[in-house]
Amino acid sequence: MKTIIATIEKTTDGYSVFTENELFSGMGHTAEEAKKDMIDQISFYVETMKEDNRTYPEYLDGQYEIVYKFDVQSLLQYYEGIFSNSALEKLTGINQKQLWSYAHGKSKPRKEQIEKIQKGLHSLGQELISIAL
Repeated sequence: MKTIIATIEKTTDGYSVFTENELFSGMGHTAEEAKKDMIDQISFYVETMKEDNRTYPEYLDGQYEIVYKFDVQSLLQYYEGIFSNSALEKLTGINQKQLWSYAHGKSKPRKEQIEKIQKGLHSLGQELISIAL
């Protein structure tokens, strides 16, 4: 199965998503709309290529998975209603004021800070997966 890497970014009008190696993109008011727009574009491309009897990468027939990447500012804005800066501080060890600055584009995190954010979120994800009710 082919992995397609797509980056999600917050724009002034909503969200955009674009692939790194393939030439697909999408836009929408929400990240979900942007993802759907890109998937629709992939489907449209495949259908058009089939109608024209042209070759295209076989994996685009559904044998792919999309891995979405966020830049830090977009991630923090996207999950703003789910994670408070207080909760993120507990997960990452990064001061709330600094997290606010990252979320609002006032400063960009260093590589070490990005790794702390990612590690904290992944750690929470692993913990949540192991919970049974």
